[in-house]
Order: sequence, then structure tokens, then C-alpha cells
Amino acid sequence: MVTEVGKYYLGVDLGSTTAKSVIVDERGAIVGSNVVQMGAVSKEGMRRSVEGALLAAGLVRDDISGTIGTGYGRRLVPGVDRTFTEITCHARGVAAMCPGVALVIDVGGQDSKVIAVDDEGLVDNFAMNDRCASGTGRFFEVLARAIEVDVDDLGALALRGTRDLEVSSMCATFAETELVSLLAEGAEPADIAASVHRAVAARTLGMVAQVGKRSPVVMTGGVAKNAAAVKFLADLLGTDVRVPADPQVTGAYGAALLALETYGANGSEPGSDVEFPVRAAPGCATCALVNGGSTSTPGAHDAGAHAAAATPLRLTIHSHR
Repeated sequence: MVTEVGKYYLGVDLGSTTAKSVIVDERGAIVGSNVVQMGAVSKEGMRRSVEGALLAAGLVRDDISGTIGTGYGRRLVPGVDRTFTEITCHARGVAAMCPGVALVIDVGGQDSKVIAVDDEGLVDNFAMNDRCASGTGRFFEVLARAIEVDVDDLGALALRGTRDLEVSSMCATFAETELVSLLAEGAEPADIAASVHRAVAARTLGMVAQVGKRSPVVMTGGVAKNAAAVKFLADLLGTDVRVPADPQVTGAYGAALLALETYGANGSEPGSDVEFPVRAAPGCATCALVNGGSTSTPGAHDAGAHAAAATPLRLTIHSHR
């Protein structure tokens, strides 16, 4: 692909197990993207992902007018102009891909998050599990290993299950032993797979309860490619769950759109300061410092400071001429 002359913006989402890169043009349309599977956070994986997106777009690095990084390894992205939390980027990306979305459920390699989105496509509330691999891509890898199937075949296998078995351990460390025990008792692999998928959906529903159930619902992340994971979650929610065409790049897409909005025609030059008025989080020392010791009024704030704040960031980008 040979891209037309113009300005282009790069978003890089360096997660725990995958690196995702998206390039958008001045209209916000995706002109190139790439996903690289990694064993862990990897600069090499990130480099290959960026190069793959540039190749797909027919561009070189010097054609990029602004770069924003997100994800676990966002500060490892070379040449990044600014970083944002994955909460902000996922909300922005999904709101652009699926206009009208009210709830984003993202299940990645080692964490899961539920993000409530308001009418303007901004983060209204969120819940995040990043301390346990339960219900994440890693957890499904444990399941696949225990029942000796390819992880890509888990969804189809789970949809064939007819019995609901008790799966008491949702810890990725101990679950494998329990699953092997179920196999030793004669349980069918399809029933085990279905039961684990139901248990994961129930755990995710608990996170939804923390932010408030609402619809339309969009599921993203690598696990969103698992048809059974989507179906069992939809059944528990009692509503349809939409999945974007490429559910793994929504965070990188959101980062690319933020780069466009920050450094585009009416934005700042890369490397310059950009102001982000936010609501102060109750009891947050960082908010107190930037507001002169008071958390009652919002002030300029680094978007990464509230990855786990009780009151999440609500960001508005202001144009700088």
C-alpha cells in the first residue's frame, strides 16, 4: 500500500503479551496496523509491531507527525511524544469504532477491565483487575494446556459442552491441577471448557457490577476472539455483546486518535506541554499537590497517575495554536 502525502499519527499499545500499533491519517482513518504476539513486555516485539504498521501503511518513521504510547510498556516506546493509560485509550478507540458504546469489557493477556463510557465517549467509571490472571488470556492458556487443545480451538470446544461442572479455583496458578483432576474423574474436555468459560463470565460480571451495567456493550482484547467467551458473557449480561473487526487494536487506535487530536492541525508540536483539565480524585495526594493542597478542584494532571483511582480521569484535550 502506498499512502498519500499528508500527516500521520501513531498509537502504540505495548501490553503484557502483545504489541499493537495503529497509524491514522488526518481524518482519523486507519491506514496501517499490526499486532505482534510476545512472551512478555518486549521492546523487540514493539519494534516489529511499529515496523509492521509502517509497512502496511507504506510509510517510514519520519512520516509520523506524533506518537502516543499506552499499555504496560508505554514508557518503553522510543520517540513517544506522550503517554496515556490504557483505560483512556481503550475508551477513545472503542468510542470511535463503535459509536454509542456505553460499556467496554477488555480482556487482555494478563489483565481485564470494564470501562463505562459516557455520551461523549469519555471514561465515566472503570474497574480493573491487573493483580490476578484469572479470566485473562493467560488463564485460558492454562485451560488449553490442561485439556490438551490449541488455545485457538477453546471457544468452539466450549460451545459443545452440555454439563455445568463446578470449577472452584479461578487462580491461574492452581486451576490447572483442578482441571486435570476433573479429567481424571472422567469429565469431558468440552464440559470442562464450557464450565471454565461460564466461571470467567461470572467473574467479569462482578466487575461490571462495580461500574454499573449499561448497554450497548463492546468486548475487546484477544479473548474477544473467543466466541464462547463472548456468548457466555452475553448470556449473563442478558444483552448482545459486540466485537470490533480487530478487537486487539482498540487501545492502539485510541492512542493514535489522541495523537491526532493532540498534535494535529490545531494541536501542539510534539514534545510541547498539553493541558488536560481533569476531575480530582478524592483523597489523591497527586491531585492535592497539583491543586495547591486541595482535592476539591481539578488541575493539570498526568494521565497515567490514576490507573487505579477511585474516581477515574475524565480527559478533555484542548487545542494549542
